[in-house]
Order: sequence, then C-alpha cells, then structure tokens
Amino acid sequence: MGSRENVSWFADIGLDDRPTVGGKGGSLGELLRAGVAVPPGFVVRTQAFESFLQELERESPIRAAVESLHAEDLEAVTACSKSVRARLEAAALPPLVAQDVSAAYAQLCRESSASALAVRSSATTEDASDASFAGLQDTYLWVKSWDDTHRRVRSCWASLYSVESICYRRRLGFPEAGVAMAVVVQAMVEARSAGVMFTRSPTTGDRSVITIEGAWGLGSAVVGGEVTPDRWVIGKITGEISVRETSEKKIKHVPLPAGGIETVPVEPELVRAACLSDAELQTLRGLARKVERHYGRPQDIEWAVDRHSGEILLLQSRPETVWSTK
Repeated sequence: MGSRENVSWFADIGLDDRPTVGGKGGSLGELLRAGVAVPPGFVVRTQAFESFLQELERESPIRAAVESLHAEDLEAVTACSKSVRARLEAAALPPLVAQDVSAAYAQLCRESSASALAVRSSATTEDASDASFAGLQDTYLWVKSWDDTHRRVRSCWASLYSVESICYRRRLGFPEAGVAMAVVVQAMVEARSAGVMFTRSPTTGDRSVITIEGAWGLGSAVVGGEVTPDRWVIGKITGEISVRETSEKKIKHVPLPAGGIETVPVEPELVRAACLSDAELQTLRGLARKVERHYGRPQDIEWAVDRHSGEILLLQSRPETVWSTK
C-alpha cells in the first residue's frame, strides 16, 4: 500500500485518470501536460475515500442504507443524509491515508511557499455531466492549516451524501458501489483579477473568437454571479478585440488573514476600470488557443492573475457544454 494509491501529484496524472482523480484533478494534470501553468497541488484519490468509507462501514452500513432509500421519500433521504454526513465529517482518516495526505500537505506547503490552499471536490463522473451530480461542486478557499485541510477533505467526501446527490442517484438507480469522490488540494492564488474564458462564443457558438470575463479579486465572485464581470471578445487568430464591456464592479472577494474569504468594496477608482490590460488579454488568448489545441475541442477555462507576481495561472479547464450539446 504505497502513497501512490492515496495521493497523486498533478504532474503524474491526466484526463485518463479521471476514474480515480475526478474531473478537476484530471484536468489540472492535463493542463500541465499541455505546458500551461497551474497552481501546484495534489489529488486525494478515490482509493483514500474507499478506505475511509470501509472503516465506517465496519461500524454500520452506509452504502446499503442509501440504496434502500426511495428518491420520493424526502423525509427518509434527509434523515439518512444528515446522519451519514455527520459520521463522515467526524471520523478520523485511516492511519495510512492520514499519513499520505499529511505528508503531501507538508511537501506542498514547503515547495509552493503558498500561504493558503484551496480544497475542491473532484467528482469522478465525466466533467460534462458534473452539473447533474447536484451538490458536488464544493470548494473551500483560503484553507490555512493541516487541521482545516483534513476537515475540508472530509467535507468534500460528505457532499456525496447531500440530499440532492442521494436523490439524483436513487432516481437513476445508480449502484452506490461505484460512487466515490477525489479531492484536489492546491496552492491558492491570491488573485488581483480572476474570471473565466470560453474558446468559442457562449452566445453565438462562433469558434473564431474567445470570450473573456473577469472582475477584481478572487474568481468566486464571478463564478457565483455576485459581480457583473468585464467582458471582451477577441479574434482567436487575429487577436483583434471586437467587444469591450467594462462593468461596474462594486465588490470583490478577498482572503481573510485567518482563513476563508470575505466580500469587500472595490476601491472607487477601480469600480469602472478594466480588470485586465490588453497585454494580459493577449496572454490569455495564447493560453486559450494552446489549451483548445491540446484538448481538440472548445473549452471553458477558469483563470487568475497573481496579485504579487502578475503571473497568469489557469485553475480549471473543462469541455464547453452549451454549444456541444445543442
């Protein structure tokens, strides 16, 4: 039982590893293979979850209890969800798993000099169908200690047993034996600006353009829809910026010194200022082209600009789903 079973570094994995590292984990490894900078990190593999669940199942069944539920019986589902989540969040990691994950945690903190980490659920369904795995998008930002990391890994695992997730699986008659969760642990980017970009127009499906959206601070404000982002449309080949929409960005998400994030007002002079320079837009265009070429299909990409170094990092890339499903 080597550490390889419980933990993998991004450099050692790719999309083919999705069954054991999930969509997010596989995509971060794949981005590295494409020669793109991502914040360093590792994945707690599904095997670690399996060992954890096995230990708990010794006391009393979890998977069989979930399988005996009916999706319509909301009261029973809610009670089961509550008790299973409480058990998962309270239980200690099996010794081998704890050893492997804490060793990787120590190495990441040492090598990345990161002051905080992001802990993110990485569901093992294909990324395109992730959205239908309701409730599996748990992400914890600005996690500052081993105890907190340890706790958040268990919270991600516990999210598999949210009411929505259980109902979804029961409706489809999914066998619980195949249900597992990987968890991504990576250095947190203290973002000056962050957002998303699409390697085809999300509104028209045009493949010749890249659409970039962004705002000040951490990307959670854009992804969560709390800020109307600035928006640009750029010719994929020509680099010509055909659309510039600078919006009023009144708030931003920033890290709290003690861990976690808070919402603060944007400095008055920046409210109406573009959150990216033209040079940064062109760098993003280059990255978008590189990633799309590597994957061979349109992508939906999360990016961030480091507040200290000005470096642009990609946090996530997944197949664009709006147009490919039309």
